[in-house]
Amino acid sequence: MQQLKIDSQIILASKSPRRRFLMENAGLEFTVYPSRIREAEFSVTTRPQDYVKRLAEAKAGDVADLYPDSWVIGADSIVWVDGQILEKPRSVDAARAMMEQLSKRTHYVFTGYACVCRARAHQFSDVSKTAVTFKELTSAEIEWYIATDEPYDKAGGYAIQGLGSFMIHRIDGSYTNVVGLPLCEVMDHLVKQGVIVPDAQNKNYR
Repeated sequence: MQQLKIDSQIILASKSPRRRFLMENAGLEFTVYPSRIREAEFSVTTRPQDYVKRLAEAKAGDVADLYPDSWVIGADSIVWVDGQILEKPRSVDAARAMMEQLSKRTHYVFTGYACVCRARAHQFSDVSKTAVTFKELTSAEIEWYIATDEPYDKAGGYAIQGLGSFMIHRIDGSYTNVVGLPLCEVMDHLVKQGVIVPDAQNKNYR
């Protein structure tokens, strides 16, 4: 696997455009270098928090092995309801079934996140959990939403930051966690480790 030129000390080990947007919007300077970890190779445990934590650690560790001097952020998010993971819907029928299952119910979004720096012998990981409650969806609302392009590349079949926001009655926990990365927790850890420092002059982090 060909390495990239790393222009910052932070690497996001994910190709998720939503995680990238969250970190850019927070003023972080970082490089994107997706891990080679295949999620299908990890068995789902009875505890969803264990599953996402192991995946986040594996993703961050994979890239950290290539760039030992960098601080690598890995993450994995799942939607959990009725004791099962809701994957990305692969068809209109699958998307419709997900919306019907989530309608007027509370489900949970778990995101495991990890921060690894091999040169500092540093490895930290944790899990963020957010409860998301949908409004009662009408058949017309479901049919309208699944006719858009939005459900089909999202775990659980919806995007809280997109058109799917109209379905959200309430959330309990981190909003950014539902988008894909618990940004407050990740940045708090980087600040505590001295990796990023608020820079008032540049209105950014350095």
